[in-house]
Amino acid sequence: MIYGKKSGFLLYVTFFYPEGLMSGHNKWSTIKHKKGAADAKRGKIFTKIIKEITIAAKAGGGNPDGNPRLKTALLSAKSANMPQDNIIRAIKKGTGELEGITYEEVTYEGYGPGGVAVMVDCTTDNKNRTVAEMRRLFQKAGGNMGESGCVNWMFERKGQIIIPKENITEDQIMNDALEAGAEDVIDSETVWEIRTALSDLYAVSSALSEKGYEVEESKISRIPQNFVKVEGKVAEQALRLVEMLEESDDVQDVFANY
Repeated sequence: MIYGKKSGFLLYVTFFYPEGLMSGHNKWSTIKHKKGAADAKRGKIFTKIIKEITIAAKAGGGNPDGNPRLKTALLSAKSANMPQDNIIRAIKKGTGELEGITYEEVTYEGYGPGGVAVMVDCTTDNKNRTVAEMRRLFQKAGGNMGESGCVNWMFERKGQIIIPKENITEDQIMNDALEAGAEDVIDSETVWEIRTALSDLYAVSSALSEKGYEVEESKISRIPQNFVKVEGKVAEQALRLVEMLEESDDVQDVFANY
């Protein structure tokens, strides 16, 4: 209902919305909300990849042919459909051709609820800010951030390649991955997880990409060597800790052994 005045009289105008129109409005609101969430997630993925490209270029130069880490980062950028301009700027910032933020890599370790071991790989332009944020998040979720090395021994660094499962049989991916030099192929519900030695990550990613596989992600991962079982409220708290850490702008990856 809208109230207005005209010629000294009070007007009452009532709008009746057909049910279809109102449901359409609600549907559009839902679509906008989902799109906003998807755009935010995509932006966060882009930010992480850009940081990785910048650091890789800084460490090994801007030529991917002589820089395996940069090649791997570029595969991730391609999989995420990142615009070429973003990639070029990230490389130039890394090599110093363009001015930009200077990033450092740092890893934090600690224990979450139920004694879950947690490792957090960060890329930051301000270590003091990041360490304070990590400590706050650990404490907020009922965990404790520890000293360097306190849980690192529980994890092994491996190359990890993620490929969507769609229309790919186990025999097919197993044969092609092992032929390319992979160590193992793991069935992870909707995706195939391929593990490699660190030195073989790019070679295996490239070989599978050339065979027509969609490489969704290609990165260095930390694989737990033992696991802690958590249930009920403790499990919820452990999951919440990982979620909060992943939401931090400085965090590249979170690994836990629950």
